[in-house]
Amino acid sequence: MITPTKGIAPDRALLAVGAQILLQLDEPRSVSQAWARLRKWRTDHGHHAPVSFAWFVLALDVLYSLGAVELRRDVLVARSVDAAALGR
Repeated sequence: MITPTKGIAPDRALLAVGAQILLQLDEPRSVSQAWARLRKWRTDHGHHAPVSFAWFVLALDVLYSLGAVELRRDVLVARSVDAAALGR
């Protein structure tokens, strides 16, 4: 589910959908704006496998768990992490 499996296509895996969501967060956006942009992006890029709103929310949960996004004042914000600051 998080990664592709026999039953989950690579473009529907939660990590892939999460990456696609991050592409939409070039600036802070509401959840509904991010959802609309993701659907349009997937159509424009030939991803025809359906992604429901529930699957979108699960992908957001994964991103939040990884520390990649946060919700500030009711808008989604992509967090950037400086690897040098982490000592890597």
